[in-house]
Amino acid sequence: MNSAQGIQTLAWLLVVVPAASGGLLLLLGKRSDRWGHLLGALVPVALFVYVVALFFSVRSETGEARERNLHLFSWVPVGGFKVDVGFLVDPLSLTFCLLITGVGSLIHIYAVGYMNHDPGRRRFFAYFNIFIAAMLLLVLANGYLVLYVGWEGVGLASYLLISYYYTRPSAATAAKKAFIANRVGDVGLSVAIMLMFAYLGSTDFAGVLPNVGKLSAGATTAIALMLLLGACGKSGQFPLQTWLPDAMEGPTPVSALIHAATMVTAGVYLIARSAPIFNATQAGRTVVVIIGAITLLYGCVCAFGQDDLKKVLAYSTVSQIGYMFLAVGLGNGVYAIGILHLVGHGFFKAALFLSAGSVMHAMNDRIDMRRFGGLARVMPVTYLVFVCGYLAIIGFPFATGYFTKDKIIEAAFDKGGTSGWLLGIVALLGAGLTAFYMTRALVMTFHGKRRWEDDVHPHEAPASMTIPMSILAVLSLVGGGLLVLSGNLQHWLTPSVGEPIEAGAHTINPNVLLALTLVVIGFGVLGAYVTFGRNRDTIPITQPAGSPITVAARRNLYADAFNESVLMRPGQWLVRALVFFDNRGIDGAVNSTAAAFGGGSARLRRMQTGFVRSYALSMLAGAAAILAVLLAVRFN
Repeated sequence: MNSAQGIQTLAWLLVVVPAASGGLLLLLGKRSDRWGHLLGALVPVALFVYVVALFFSVRSETGEARERNLHLFSWVPVGGFKVDVGFLVDPLSLTFCLLITGVGSLIHIYAVGYMNHDPGRRRFFAYFNIFIAAMLLLVLANGYLVLYVGWEGVGLASYLLISYYYTRPSAATAAKKAFIANRVGDVGLSVAIMLMFAYLGSTDFAGVLPNVGKLSAGATTAIALMLLLGACGKSGQFPLQTWLPDAMEGPTPVSALIHAATMVTAGVYLIARSAPIFNATQAGRTVVVIIGAITLLYGCVCAFGQDDLKKVLAYSTVSQIGYMFLAVGLGNGVYAIGILHLVGHGFFKAALFLSAGSVMHAMNDRIDMRRFGGLARVMPVTYLVFVCGYLAIIGFPFATGYFTKDKIIEAAFDKGGTSGWLLGIVALLGAGLTAFYMTRALVMTFHGKRRWEDDVHPHEAPASMTIPMSILAVLSLVGGGLLVLSGNLQHWLTPSVGEPIEAGAHTINPNVLLALTLVVIGFGVLGAYVTFGRNRDTIPITQPAGSPITVAARRNLYADAFNESVLMRPGQWLVRALVFFDNRGIDGAVNSTAAAFGGGSARLRRMQTGFVRSYALSMLAGAAAILAVLLAVRFN
């Protein structure tokens, strides 16, 4: 065994170490209050160092040697069916490991300062480490059943973190909402796994993905759609998108970790890992593309109507993940572009959320942009970090989004035909809308007249917060260029997701499309500045009714109202009907039978008087009755 293989055999530490750290902090309780946060922050940093070494050990290999299946132990040996727990160390899983541990480390360090005065921060870091462990298990799993364990672990950890302030009704409700929405998606993933076992007799990647050709068209499409349902739940995509903005009830580092490096990326990973399945079904890919396009626009429109800075960023995540679904749904050659945008999004979305957390930290936990203004002068570092993330997400030239999102727009147009034009226009429109709502957030938060109350004294965050923010700001500006200009990431992912798309005939000349995209983005920026920048000193605290579109955007396009009316209320009525039937029907029949026997026995008991004459009279009456019956039978 060479040194590279020796490094790879230790990949199990990526899951065991953070899980053990989180468990230790929970078991020790208050005894670890003094140092628990330090251990919690150190663990992902150590994991990142190991992942870097692991990355270079795999990169030194060539061809199929870059994919290594590490067997750990047999989990389910039942007859001819056996599930082995193992890790698949390959370019795709390593890309996600680098993102999870790299960005996750910066968020953990930031959380040390952010949670400094929180009495339960040891518990917070325990949940944080468990979250990292579950996500790493998800992306390293060598089969769908092992992946499902990590999938559920991520759901549990997110529930614990979103409801961290569990005494607040809003936090408890948001966590429950996220849990239920994800359970709906998880049903889809579990059904897909059952179908794999039913048709192929295996749930391992090695037993499923190479044998997709043996499936019928209907079975392939069914599996793809069930996988998509699971992906929609975890990644907050239509129709399971409403939980993601409400997840902002957790501490801001939780929002950053969920939106930038862990939970919401799981759905994109699942589709990319299942590329052979989706490549084999045009219907499945079409639905993925439709879901991505709808969610892309949905997130943009809803972001317009939000005054909560974190919710603006949350809806932008919904939209940006929609871009990724659009990319991976385009199929062969485009998966890598979706992953490329996912990595870039991890940089700039983490920068945006952490800078929003810095604002919240300085404003006594206030997050309403209408009560901000003028913060650029008193929080210059936070302002610059937000600007870097802003430039990246709108696709400003040479920032990260310019290199990643623009490639998705180009790939959408290059699909060709009416569908290609429609998808391209949707992606292009999304870029303009993103520029509009992000400019609105920037202007309302950092520019114009100071609109905060007298009891607020904004100040710059401590170094433990500003240093991770600054690193992410730099990555937001240069990360995309480093990933794209050399073409390394797309070629690196080839063994996992297929060959990258080759330059060929384009529906629109790339230079013309680039210019058109920049014009659309420019109109979005200008429109937001004209609407909010020029009147930023008089932004009303009490929001007027506004246009129907604004009202709908504030109410998330009535998605919650729809779910409540169509799903929740009928469900409640059905439960009440079943309870009534159970109480009056099933329980009523059982209780009535018991009551009948009880009442009858009480009446029969009265005949037991203890007097011989009463018994003799009963015997005489009985004998007379029998004699009467016999005589009646005889003479008839």
